[in-house]
Amino acid sequence: MGKTVDTNQSVIQSVVLADEKDSIILLDQTLLPNEKRFLEIKEMKDLWEAIYELKVRGAPAIGIAAAFGVYLGTKVSKAETFEALYEDFKRVKEYLATSRPTAVNLFWALDRMEARFKRETGKTPQEIKQALKEEAEKIRVEDEKVCEAIGSYGLSLLQPGWGILTHCNAGTIATAKFGTALAPIYLGKAQGYNFKVYADETRPLLQGARLTAWELKEADVDVTLICDNMASIVMQEGKVQAVLVGCDRVAANGDAANKIGTSGVAILAKYYGIPFYVCAPMSTIDMGCKTGKDIHIELRPDEEITSKWYVQPMAPAGVKTYNPSFDVTPGDLITAIITEKGIVYPPYQENLAAIFK
Repeated sequence: MGKTVDTNQSVIQSVVLADEKDSIILLDQTLLPNEKRFLEIKEMKDLWEAIYELKVRGAPAIGIAAAFGVYLGTKVSKAETFEALYEDFKRVKEYLATSRPTAVNLFWALDRMEARFKRETGKTPQEIKQALKEEAEKIRVEDEKVCEAIGSYGLSLLQPGWGILTHCNAGTIATAKFGTALAPIYLGKAQGYNFKVYADETRPLLQGARLTAWELKEADVDVTLICDNMASIVMQEGKVQAVLVGCDRVAANGDAANKIGTSGVAILAKYYGIPFYVCAPMSTIDMGCKTGKDIHIELRPDEEITSKWYVQPMAPAGVKTYNPSFDVTPGDLITAIITEKGIVYPPYQENLAAIFK
């Protein structure tokens, strides 16, 4: 799917629109850390596959890719009327929406693109296509600013020299720039905070080992890789003063869905008295979702557990597996939710609603 392309990016961007080529340039995150390869995506089926197979991942990056995708999918339409173009737009939107059911940013970005389309009533198809391009680019630029703001608010909660534990990857390659959970670390590095970061492997897809450890090492941040089941001992030994994680969806009551294993880290942090912060763009907060019980948890293929990373299978043939890609951390385990509009503390039911007013 997609062809490999060369890129001379000085700062790694995981999703870039190459409008003159009618394509999207994606960093293939499944190949990291051993190979840095960019894919040129032209077909919607290839974009769907890239999102589903986590070649592009991280809630904001998925949203950006979807926005670029629905624009390019509409751009090639031969429709000559508003109504006909809208039908083509809806087909692309509905198709891309099936790629990752848990990531709210996917639906947020697609719905925002549809809202922009509808505002262009009376315009020519060419004018509508230009408007969609502008909206997709706005989503990317806004995400960069959002991440920087989250980083600033997050940094205000931390002290120089602290040990920071993180789970999965919520860094620059998961967003337009800076990341969410890693944004305070990048901003802190620029200000001489000298954080010591502990990155969980994050099984079974190893986003912590392959992606977080890779990008922090590339940025010359002091990072130590640990297995997921080592989080308790590093907390017990006093090496961790705060936990920073991203999320794929926050419910109205503060429950937060993130990569599988996050809720276990939150339980440990609560036991050891360590603050547990969720870094969440406003686009990730779903006020229409009452609690974490309403969040659909995607189940992934068996082979991600049994054989994906091994020369030979590491489990008996035919063994049953259970492979949820996310879990939900209850709001009462979350010290605060850090957004681009500020730091939200409990009670989340009231205070999350307040930041939307």
